[in-house]
Amino acid sequence: MEVGAAGFERCLRRLRGRVRRAAFLALDMEFTGLYSTSPQSNQPSLFDSPVERYLKARQSIRRFTVTQLGKCYFSFHCRYVVHSYNFFLFPSTLGVTDIEFTLSASSIQFLSHYGFDYNKFLKDGIPYMNEAQEKILSKHLLADSWKVSSALDRDVLKKAIDEVTCWIAAAEEEETMILQDLSGYQMFEVQLVLRQALQNVWTQPLGDKKVMVKKVSPQRRQLLENAPYDYCRKELILLSARGFTNLFQVLVKAKKPLVGHNMLMDLMHLHDKFYKPLPESYEEFKRNIHNLFPVLIDTKTVTKSIWKKCPFPRVSQLLEVYAALCSSSLNPEDPTCPVIALANGCSRYAEKKSPHEAGYDAFLCGSVLLKSAHLLLCRSTDGAVEADPSFSQYLAVLAEYLNKVNFIRGGVSSINFSGEDVPCQHPPVLVVHVRGWPGLNERQIYQEFKALCRFDVRRLSKNQFILLSNKFKHVRLVLRDYKHHPHLQVSIYRSWRHSPHVNCLLQVSGVVALWSLLAFVLGGAPCCSV
Repeated sequence: MEVGAAGFERCLRRLRGRVRRAAFLALDMEFTGLYSTSPQSNQPSLFDSPVERYLKARQSIRRFTVTQLGKCYFSFHCRYVVHSYNFFLFPSTLGVTDIEFTLSASSIQFLSHYGFDYNKFLKDGIPYMNEAQEKILSKHLLADSWKVSSALDRDVLKKAIDEVTCWIAAAEEEETMILQDLSGYQMFEVQLVLRQALQNVWTQPLGDKKVMVKKVSPQRRQLLENAPYDYCRKELILLSARGFTNLFQVLVKAKKPLVGHNMLMDLMHLHDKFYKPLPESYEEFKRNIHNLFPVLIDTKTVTKSIWKKCPFPRVSQLLEVYAALCSSSLNPEDPTCPVIALANGCSRYAEKKSPHEAGYDAFLCGSVLLKSAHLLLCRSTDGAVEADPSFSQYLAVLAEYLNKVNFIRGGVSSINFSGEDVPCQHPPVLVVHVRGWPGLNERQIYQEFKALCRFDVRRLSKNQFILLSNKFKHVRLVLRDYKHHPHLQVSIYRSWRHSPHVNCLLQVSGVVALWSLLAFVLGGAPCCSV
């Protein structure tokens, strides 16, 4: 089911109920870009520690925004019933708020290829804001210092003010006029600006994009301002401006398990867009996320482990993982296997694949989780699984994967949101010594090895480069094929031999030892006097 700004407030109460009844929630997001290419060193690298990767990703998160958020509510009633939603999002433009974000050409092209509707993102995106943005808006509301940042809204407001000022000069008290064709925030902004500019008018929304303007006396105006049923109260404006953030806060309070696939960027956007701007501290980010969502399950982390424990094909794309888990060879007829059914009104995904649509990918995430957990449960009980296993049983066999979010190409295999990150075991690091090939840089070294295998490259010294891969076979291949290369000597990196710091220390130690020897020889042995 698709939800935009026009229908979000009507759905919110129903969505709150879905959260309460869900066993868990699956999440996926689409963005205007992934990793910023400015600066070039911002790209992810195998050399990255979790802290370095977080700081790189933080720069990208601040530049890009969320276009679509997919959420699936998995509730259990003898089978898993799935309510899937696609939320189109767009940053709030109410008042002084005017968010800048970047579009990555490749990301736009990618999503367009898979049928993403950018008109819905731009024209009907649900607003949202984080706590810092809400404080700024609240401050301006309380101070009655209302300003409009949107050029489109300014034009609408100018037209409305011109109509009202022309009408009010000849109008009698209690006479009314109707302003039409107001959408979204314009309903609030027109009322706030008119009330701020004219002390003898009162406004009231009529629905269907209309606002009633009434000419009133100052005494009547004061009574109306203190009335409890004013639809333009500041708390109602804040509620509308928060938009999707209201649902985010429901999720946080519910503390239901949150499921994703390669979900680090999703979590960073959740923190930045709906909670608080991302902190500089990586550890603070981890603590915040764990407080918001105490139970995280990354299906990428789970399925990587299943490769080693079950006869599972090494596929990486989410749709391929889902297809493998649904195949008869891996998952023969099993009466205890969880039954997953899409709810009424959400059955489109049962009939048609929609890869890279956020709601569909969220549905795949939740389904992959249940099927993976069932495989692990069968393995832990030697196949003696009772009918209709509970979700708590699945959580028990998933215990070692909880709160461990996959870390793509880096110094750890996963980020542990409830403990210390554990370094992963990489293949040996290689060092390339360049001879007779002056001016070689990291990019040229990368291109040299690219045809054979994939390495990340970092300069070690003027004529030495470090190569790091996450595949042992690539290391063996390069050591074999470059054994007799005329210009590039490749060997396994040894810190005592190749590290500039160790070499510097050895040189200094050698100089000190040499001077000590010279001093001993030239000074002679000390004489002993009786």
